[in-house]
Amino acid sequence: MSRQYSARAKKNMLATSADEPFLVLLEIMHHELDVPVRVVNDSIAITVQGHEFVACPFDITLPDDVEGQVPKAQLSVDNIGRELTQWLEYSRGGKDAKCRIMQVLRSYPDVLEFDMTLDMSGISINNQTVSSELGFQNTFLLPAVTMRYDPFTTPGAF
Repeated sequence: MSRQYSARAKKNMLATSADEPFLVLLEIMHHELDVPVRVVNDSIAITVQGHEFVACPFDITLPDDVEGQVPKAQLSVDNIGRELTQWLEYSRGGKDAKCRIMQVLRSYPDVLEFDMTLDMSGISINNQTVSSELGFQNTFLLPAVTMRYDPFTTPGAF
């Protein structure tokens, strides 16, 4: 998976003293959330493609780009307020949540330089942070059918 950056973004990345840093945006989606959680890792909120991203500090390790390896990332969001805590309690630990990671330049907020959606797993919470591992669900370990008929699952049929 190669990343395709615009000429503006490449110039910014290769500059010794860049004009502006990349802004990292997160969009946390879950079927029980009416509106996704949208945050930007900056001190000023930003509107991207008609959606407001609230300023909130977080640490993220972007997924690596190694051939033959499933991309994984780590996320740690500051536990500000009770919104994330209440959502995690309500949604049984955020099961089946997805996180969309985006990068933009503040001067061109509607041009997504990087965009990837990953599954959230291993969500943990403490007084300071909400942490999660981001990656893709391993579909090879899932059963092919939802219910099998064998002596273990249906002993009366055998």
